[in-house]
Amino acid sequence: QVQFVESGGGLVQTGESLTLSCVASGSISTKTVVWHRQTPGKEREGIASIMSGTPTAFYHPSVKDRFIASRNNDKNTVYLEMRNLKPEDTATYYCNFVDKSAPWGQGTQVTVSS
Repeated sequence: QVQFVESGGGLVQTGESLTLSCVASGSISTKTVVWHRQTPGKEREGIASIMSGTPTAFYHPSVKDRFIASRNNDKNTVYLEMRNLKPEDTATYYCNFVDKSAPWGQGTQVTVSS
């Protein structure tokens, strides 16, 4: 069973950037991977989907034009480049296959101060 390990989070100020990484323990080349985020008391929400066969990605309106998802299948890794961060982006970020078939990892915490 493929497992994901997220990293790259941290504490930044409004307007700054961060790039998150998500490394899988097995091949991800044939599956769409989705970045999710969750804040306390709220459900986890998908914010960026990076397709399996192409570099095409789809974004939640709240992050569109600020976040860029990408993948390196040779490294079994997906990335989330986050620009112009806002306090409302503060959350724990996770990745998983689009069918959520992998166990959820521990995520990586992103905190954006105003």
